[in-house]
Amino acid sequence: VQLQASGGGLVQVGGSLRLSCVVSGGAFSFRRYVVAWFRQAPGKDREFVAATKNNGYYVDYAETVKGRFSISSDNGKNTVYLQMNSLKPEDTAVYYCAADSSVIRSNFGSQTAYNYWGQGTQVTVSS
Repeated sequence: VQLQASGGGLVQVGGSLRLSCVVSGGAFSFRRYVVAWFRQAPGKDREFVAATKNNGYYVDYAETVKGRFSISSDNGKNTVYLQMNSLKPEDTAVYYCAADSSVIRSNFGSQTAYNYWGQGTQVTVSS
């Protein structure tokens, strides 16, 4: 399974961005795999942002992004999106998408549960 993240950029406070994660590989399906977004700010640990499984039947968000970010998937394009609204300077980070087929619900937010990772895309929110 391979993941390709894109869509990052520079945006002002209060602005919006949409990140995309294209997942490829013969074994992948949205029914079997959890796809998640994590982020890592300079000097900080990587942290969970959002995850989805089974075309949005299961969705989880970090408390810090609830109400502002939305994760969705497009089955036909094998793509997971992260719509980010009302962006804050503290959202500045490199955003990574990750996937795995054996993540249980209680571990959606655990980065060690994912074996497949994309390369990351930089999001910078300027004040």
